Amino acid sequence: MTHLLDSAQCQRLITAALARGGDYADVFCERTVSRAVSYEEDQVKSASESARLGVGIRVVVGERTGYAYCEDLDEATLLATAARAALIAHSGPAAGSPLIERVGLPDRYGHVSPLSGVPLQERIELLRRASRRASAADARVRWVSCSLVDNRSEVTIATSDGVFVSDDRPMLRMNVQVNAEHNGRRERGYTGGGGRQGYEYFSRRAPEALADEAVRQALTMFEAREAPAGAFPVVLAPATSGILIHEAVGHGLEADFNRKGVSAYSGKVGEQVASPLVTVIDDGTVLGDRGAVNVDDEGIVPESTTLIENGVLRGYLNDRLSARVMGVAPTGNGRREGYSKVPIPRMRVTYLAAGKDDPADIVRSVKKGIYAVNFGGGSVDISKGDFNFHVTEGYLIEDGKITAPLRGATLIGNGPEVLRRVSRVGHDLALSDGMWTCGKDGQGCPVGQGLPTTLVDEMTVGGKG
Repeated sequence: MTHLLDSAQCQRLITAALARGGDYADVFCERTVSRAVSYEEDQVKSASESARLGVGIRVVVGERTGYAYCEDLDEATLLATAARAALIAHSGPAAGSPLIERVGLPDRYGHVSPLSGVPLQERIELLRRASRRASAADARVRWVSCSLVDNRSEVTIATSDGVFVSDDRPMLRMNVQVNAEHNGRRERGYTGGGGRQGYEYFSRRAPEALADEAVRQALTMFEAREAPAGAFPVVLAPATSGILIHEAVGHGLEADFNRKGVSAYSGKVGEQVASPLVTVIDDGTVLGDRGAVNVDDEGIVPESTTLIENGVLRGYLNDRLSARVMGVAPTGNGRREGYSKVPIPRMRVTYLAAGKDDPADIVRSVKKGIYAVNFGGGSVDISKGDFNFHVTEGYLIEDGKITAPLRGATLIGNGPEVLRRVSRVGHDLALSDGMWTCGKDGQGCPVGQGLPTTLVDEMTVGGKG
C-alpha cells in the first residue's frame, strides 16, 4: 500500500514533536476525495467533487495534549507544525522508537468495485431508479429526493512507539426521502444504506428497495394514531433499534467520560450493571459495515470488545490516552473526523448480542405495549444515563399482536435502569444498514449498531393518547 508520507519523514516529525519532551507523539496524514450527487423531481439537482489533504501532529504529556495541523506536505511546514505541537505540550526530554512498518492489515472493507471508478452517469442512474420507483409507487407520493455520497480516504499513521501503517478507506451512502399527502395531511418517509463497500452494494440492496422502504414508512403514517402516554412494556425491533444501545449505553462506556468519573458507569467494572441477558459488544471487524476499520486513527488494529457480559461490566472503549491514564490496553477505539481533529474514544459497531428467545413469542408475551422500529433525534445525559428518543415508526401491541401504527411516541428512561429491565432477548440479531454518523465533541464519525428483538419490561412513553 502507498504511504502518503514515508517512514523517514515521519521519524523526523516525531523527533521534532518530542524535542521538548513528552510521553507520546503521533503523525496522522490524510487525503480524502468525496463525491456527491443529489436527484430531485426526476432531475439532477446537484453534483460535486471535493478533496482535502492534511497532516495532524500530536504530543501527549500526562493528560495534556498539544495538537497542530497543516494542509501542506512541504517538509519545512511539517516540521514547523511538529514544533507547534511540542510547544503546546512541552515537558522534559523524551525519545521515540524507530518506526516499524505494519504489514498484513486485515481487510474489513467490502469494496470489490470502488464507486470512484463508476462513471457519473451510472451513479445518476442509481438515483433515477430510486426516484422513479418511489414516484410511481402510490398517487399520494408528491415529492422524492435521493442522494448518493461516496468517498475514499487514504491515511498514513506513525507513532512514537514504532507504529507505521497506512489504510485505504472507502465509504458510500445512499439516501431516499419521500413526502406524501392525503386529505390535506402530509407524511414523510426516510431511509438510507451503504457502508465501507463499493458498487456491489447495490446488487445486495437495489435502489428500488430503498425507495420502497421510504414509501412504506410515509404511507404507514397515514393510518397512525396518537401514541399513549404512560409506563408500558416496550419491544425493540431488530437492527435500527440498536441506536438505543449506542446512545443510552455506548456513549457512557467511552473511556474519556469514565477516566474523568463523569459517566453513570464510572468505577463499576466487575459490577452487575444490567440484566444477565444483556451482553453488549463493540466490534470493529464487521465486514463492510459503516463502523468497520482495518486500523484505528492511532495505528491500532481493533478487534471485538465485550463491554458488558451477562450483565457484568467488563471494561470501556479506550483510545491511547485513556488507556495510558487508566492503566489498561487500548481497544482500538481512537477515532477522529479528520486530520484537523484529535482522536478520542468512539464507538465502531455497537450491538446487543443475540439471545435465545423466539421473536414472535416475545411479542405474544405482551398484553399491551409498544413495538418500536425506527428512531429519530434524541438526547442523553452521560453523567446520569438519562435519555429520550423520538420514535419515528412504532406500533401498539394489543393482546400479543402488533396492531395500529403510532405517531408522537417518545421513549424516556435511564440507560442502566433500562438494561436491568431487559427480560427477553431474541435470537434474531440484525445490524442496521449503514446510514449513521455519530456526533461527539464537535466531530462526526461513521458508526454502526444493531439489536435482536428485545423486551424491556417497562419504559416511560411520552405521547398524547
